Amino acid sequence: MKQIFVTIFLVVFAIAFSQEAEPIYTFPKIKSSITMPVRIPLAEVSKMVNSSLKDLIFEDNSYTDNNNDQFKVKVWKTKPIRLVGDVNNKIFIEVPLKIWAEKGIGTLGVYTYQETTFETVMYFVTSLEFKNNWTVSTKTNANGFKWVVKPVLDFGRIKIPITGLVEKSLKEQQSEFCKIIDSQMASQLNFQQYAVLAWNSFSQPFKISDEYETWLKVTPINVNISPLKFYGDAIDTTIGIDVFSETFTGLKPEASQPIRTAMNFSFVPLMNEGFLLQTTANIPYSEATEIAEKTFLNKEFDVRNSKVKITDIKVYGEAERILIEAQTDGYIKGKSLISGIPVYDKTKKKIVLSQTKFKLKTTNILQKAASVMFQGKIIKMIEEEYGIPTEELENSSKKSVEEAFNKDYVKGLKIEGRVFDLKPTKVLLNDSGITAVIDIQANVRLLLTSFL
Repeated sequence: MKQIFVTIFLVVFAIAFSQEAEPIYTFPKIKSSITMPVRIPLAEVSKMVNSSLKDLIFEDNSYTDNNNDQFKVKVWKTKPIRLVGDVNNKIFIEVPLKIWAEKGIGTLGVYTYQETTFETVMYFVTSLEFKNNWTVSTKTNANGFKWVVKPVLDFGRIKIPITGLVEKSLKEQQSEFCKIIDSQMASQLNFQQYAVLAWNSFSQPFKISDEYETWLKVTPINVNISPLKFYGDAIDTTIGIDVFSETFTGLKPEASQPIRTAMNFSFVPLMNEGFLLQTTANIPYSEATEIAEKTFLNKEFDVRNSKVKITDIKVYGEAERILIEAQTDGYIKGKSLISGIPVYDKTKKKIVLSQTKFKLKTTNILQKAASVMFQGKIIKMIEEEYGIPTEELENSSKKSVEEAFNKDYVKGLKIEGRVFDLKPTKVLLNDSGITAVIDIQANVRLLLTSFL
C-alpha cells in the first residue's frame, strides 16, 4: 500500500539573520515538538485491496470434482470493494459479486445442464493494529453473505435452488480471501522503509537563507503517536516528534549520520504542539545613528533660561553598553556621552537604554558646574525618546519564518505553521552593530497532501 501512508519524521525550520561571515551568537540546541496529523482515507485502502484481487476472483470449471457434483461456478467483482470504518477499531469490507453457475441434472452419466447468473454481497471484518515498529497487523474474518437474488436453476417444471452449493464454494474461498487481504496488508503496510527514507532525506543540513548563509540541522529525540481513531471514511492519527533544532551561520555544519532503522514510537493520548526556535536580527550602528539624528539632531532645550542645541550625534558600542555621543552648542558647549545597557521594551517595541550613565567633556569649568541640571534633562530626553524600533524586524522575522513553515519540501508533504509569539529576548553588541536575539513560538504541522 505504497499510496496509503507515509510516516515522516519531521522538518523543522529556524531562520537566522546575520550579516557577519562568522556568527556573533552561538545558537543553542532548542528542544521542540511538531505534530503531523495523518488521515488514511479508507478509499485508498480500498484501492489497495481492489488491486490485490482480480475481477474474476474464483472459478470452478469441472463437473466431476467435489465428488462429481456436476457443478461449475465463476465469481466476479461487480463493483470496487468498499471499506467502512467502525468506532471499535474495525474495518467492514463489502465485496459485491456476480456469480455464474451451471448445474447438471441426470443419472447414469446422462445429464441436462442449466446455467444461471445472480448477484450477492460478501462481507468481511478486519481488526487493525498499528505496532510501534511502524508495521501494521490485521486479522480479517469472514462476516457472511447477503443474497440480492437467491440462485435457482430453472428446468421448466423443475426449479432447483443451489444456494447451498454456491455458499459452500464461496465460504471456502472467503477463508482464502481473508488470508489474501491480511497478506497484502502485512507486506504493503510496512512503514519502516518510508520512515528511514524520509528521515535520511533530511539528515543533510540544508540552507534556509542564501543571503545570510544560514543552515538548519535537526536531530530527533523521540516519536509519539496518538491512538488510531476510526471513522466511516478514514482512519486518523497524529504523529508528534520531539527534536533538537540547531541553526548555524557561515559554513555548512556536518551532516547527521544516516539511519538504517527508524526508532520505535510510543503511544500517547495528547501531543505537545509547542515549537521553539531562535533567530537574530542585526541593526548596524550606522542605522542606530540615523535614528538618533532624526530624533535629536538640531533639537534645542532650555538649561537655566538658555538654549542648548545638539549639533552632531552618533551611536556606537563599547563592551556591553551602547554609547550615544552628542555634540552640543549654546549654553553647554562640548561633547556628552550617554551610555546604557540595551534592553527590549515590549510596550514600546523598541530597544532602549537602561542603567544610563552620563559624562560631559568640556573645558568650561562653569559649564561643568551646570552639568547636573543638563545631565538630568538630556538623560530624560534620551531615555524617553530614543529607541531602536523593532516592530519592522519582528514583522519581517515572522514573515520569513511563516514562509519557511508553509512550503512543500518533499512531494506529498506540506509544512504548515503559524507564529503566535515572537519577541527579542537578548540584545548583543559587536563591532559593527546591535544584534537582537529573537525567540519564536509557533505551531508547526506536517500534512500529507498526496500519497507517494
